[in-house]
Amino acid sequence: MTLSKFIAAAALALGLFSQTVAHAQSGIQVGQLNCEVAGGLGFIFGSSKDMVCAFTPANSSEPIETYGGVINKYGLDLGATGRTVILWAVVARESDLYAPGALAGRYVGASAEAAFAAGLGTNVLVGGSAESFALQPVSVSASTGINVAVGLSEVVLTRR
Repeated sequence: MTLSKFIAAAALALGLFSQTVAHAQSGIQVGQLNCEVAGGLGFIFGSSKDMVCAFTPANSSEPIETYGGVINKYGLDLGATGRTVILWAVVARESDLYAPGALAGRYVGASAEAAFAAGLGTNVLVGGSAESFALQPVSVSASTGINVAVGLSEVVLTRR
């Protein structure tokens, strides 16, 4: 990948990040989801990587929950990455929608990522039980490798 293509992909990733974060600011934060995503290869039409997540509820009297899952990317995904860490704020339309295990389910949304040695990306996803949760990036993903990915992301979470 040439440096000019990397810079163009990084600019696109940052542009998508600012637009999606500005668009997805409504709702009540019910906690944070911290996910470690396995490294791997991106192929022209997408990728699939396993992940392990810990959900920390905003209500400190609730226990931390562990989820397993997979993140699938559809669209342009070229390159290789090491382990990635993504931190999302979990937002619900109403505070009483959250119950233990409620984050299990399928989430979809737009994503963009660019990495050259160290990288960043963004994913704003909507789904979960009754399509009532949104995963909004708190910090951009931190990854290592050489990779460009732009398209649709799907996260499937299962409670452990």
